[in-house]
Amino acid sequence: MKQKIFRVLLIALGLRIGAALLVHTYLESADRDFLIAGDAAGYWELGQKLASGQEFSIYDPPRQAMRMPGYPVFLAASIRIGGDRLLPVRLLQACVGTAACWFVYLLGTLLINERTGLLAASLAAVSPTFVGFCPLILSETLFAATLLVSLIFMATLAARWPVPARRQSPGDAASESESTTEKSERQRLLRTALSIGAGMAIGVACYVRPSWLLTAPLFCLIHLSMTWRARKDTVTDRTRAVMTASMLECVFVLVALAVTLAPWTIRNARVIGHAIPTTLWVGPSLYDGLNPEATGDSDMEFFEKDNLLATMSEYDMDHEYRRRSWQFVRENPGRAMQLGLIKMARFWKPWPNASQFRQWWLCLIVAAFFVPMVGFALLAAVRQRCDVRCLLLTVGPVLYFTVIHSVFVGSLRYRLPAEYPLLILTAAGIIVVQDRLRCRSVKTSVTCTGGVS
Repeated sequence: MKQKIFRVLLIALGLRIGAALLVHTYLESADRDFLIAGDAAGYWELGQKLASGQEFSIYDPPRQAMRMPGYPVFLAASIRIGGDRLLPVRLLQACVGTAACWFVYLLGTLLINERTGLLAASLAAVSPTFVGFCPLILSETLFAATLLVSLIFMATLAARWPVPARRQSPGDAASESESTTEKSERQRLLRTALSIGAGMAIGVACYVRPSWLLTAPLFCLIHLSMTWRARKDTVTDRTRAVMTASMLECVFVLVALAVTLAPWTIRNARVIGHAIPTTLWVGPSLYDGLNPEATGDSDMEFFEKDNLLATMSEYDMDHEYRRRSWQFVRENPGRAMQLGLIKMARFWKPWPNASQFRQWWLCLIVAAFFVPMVGFALLAAVRQRCDVRCLLLTVGPVLYFTVIHSVFVGSLRYRLPAEYPLLILTAAGIIVVQDRLRCRSVKTSVTCTGGVS
């Protein structure tokens, strides 16, 4: 199996390097730096400033907390290593995208089995959107990799959750008994380390995209409820001890998250005067999706027209746009709900929304991969419906971002990081179909269920 995953990762790396060279050659011939110029140019400028030791700010008047520093730091590291050129960044992101495929394999193996993890990694390796987005100067690929690492920590920490009887392993059975191993100091230290690792991994992902922040409290709430569910039939001193341990694990997750974000929060307190753990671009982004002229797509022309930064601080500007957004919702609840549905449709559209990517052949390639991906994932989700851990960590991210981007703006681009863990369910669904077809072709008297073992 190690040889197989190594071959998958080689294919993933080869495709991504090829895409990087292709995109770079095309943009050079067109005398352009970026395929999607707006966000990419801003990220690149911040990366250049960090690499040269300048202040972390962009535009005039300066916006000092418009972006999280994670992706600009990544770009700055590339500039320091490979010079002020875009090709080294694209090649470095090809490596990050390949690592993300490996993380899919690890997560799939943890949640279901190694066969599923290998197939999921194979799908991630050849996904047209993953390969196509990898060389772009955008944060999606790096965010996907960091998101997957946090999910791996959460999956390991959630190993004691109730699972279907047919999926129960000897290790799970041991966790339900009065195991001496679980009582040991080594086991407690291991789970403490996992809790801290989960919080830190979520924090690192938030440095790339702050939208991942709410997963920490949500996971903690579900972790507590699932721990209680596993023990609710026998309320004993043992039950109380396990619940106390789970509460401590949740505390470690949240504290580790806070400590990880502390440097950025302290920096904002010093530079802006307010201890902001994320950014001051939430208000404009919110108003982008909730204003009288909103269409569900992003259109930031209002920001330049209003020019609030000419008379307000960055902090006050952010809160003013938040106020305007919620005022629009209160005054136009019907339109706000309609916009939410439009944005969800854009988020789930099988082909790109942006006009520059609407060539028929490109839409066909993307849709031909995405539609079966969702279909097989739905099949597996039905069969895995009793496995809360698996569903939470595979379907959960894409539903989480669906809700978030029904409020802000919707686009295929924001769905991409959540497609990586979803491919685990897709792989499980494909295996279900494969096993059923194999059973029918053999035509033996053995009863074949086609389930995922």
